[in-house]
Amino acid sequence: MDSDLFSRRRAERFAQLLDEANGGRRHHVRSRADDQLAVLVAVGQRLHAAPPAVEVDPEFRTGLRAMLLATAEREGIAAPTAATPEPASRRSAAEPGRNRLLPAVTARRARARGAILVGVAAGAVALSGISAASENAVPGDALYGMKRSTERAQLALTGSDVSRGQLFLDFARTRLAEAAALRGDEDGFSAVLDDMDADTRQGVRLLTSAAMQRSDPAALDAVNAFLTGQRRAVGGLIDDATRADRDRTRRSLALLDAVRKRSDALRAAIACGLPAPVGSDALGPAPATCPGDR
Repeated sequence: MDSDLFSRRRAERFAQLLDEANGGRRHHVRSRADDQLAVLVAVGQRLHAAPPAVEVDPEFRTGLRAMLLATAEREGIAAPTAATPEPASRRSAAEPGRNRLLPAVTARRARARGAILVGVAAGAVALSGISAASENAVPGDALYGMKRSTERAQLALTGSDVSRGQLFLDFARTRLAEAAALRGDEDGFSAVLDDMDADTRQGVRLLTSAAMQRSDPAALDAVNAFLTGQRRAVGGLIDDATRADRDRTRRSLALLDAVRKRSDALRAAIACGLPAPVGSDALGPAPATCPGDR
């Protein structure tokens, strides 16, 4: 899991939100990460209300248990052990009060770390179960909402723009597979392609922005790899399609062609040393033309 999201402060807040969602004491605080973490808490609540009928892979369960035991031992969450008493000569008059507080503070910290581990473990098991149960769901299926919630949870667990951009492109591929299953359903087909195009724009914008900010075309390689397979697969939707489906599919093809042009222009701009563009649109930075190409 991403170290930026699960910093100690965010992990502790995640544990608090899980506790509150399960009827625990409310904490009258709010974190900037609450909106992201609320997605994960909501997934857990939906699983509790209607758990998917899926068996977790025994190897995954064994590996997760080993990871949790190792982490618990490292973090000192195991059963308390007797501490070596401090020599009386080093104690002061104020120490009795301090010594009474230390066990309580230590216990609270141990419980907090334990709650964090349980929350992370529950999230890992939940996401694995949802993915297996809803992988082939399409709009209209009972598990489709769970499938989309899982995707939002994946985004919440991803810290960098490049990783988020790649995830959005993965989601665009998923929407394409759903569209193939909905051919002939004009409204459903069009709606899924709308979502596919939205995911494409989001992913491309994040990756092209990262490429220009770093003056590094590596992120553009991910865009081009996506385009190679995606355009061919989207074009396949036209075969044996109704006129309405063909017209809608051509709009998605036009978007992919626009993405290719933008990627090529940005790659050229990086190669000739142009500064990061000031202007941008739905596909990210809009570069100027290199001097030699005018």
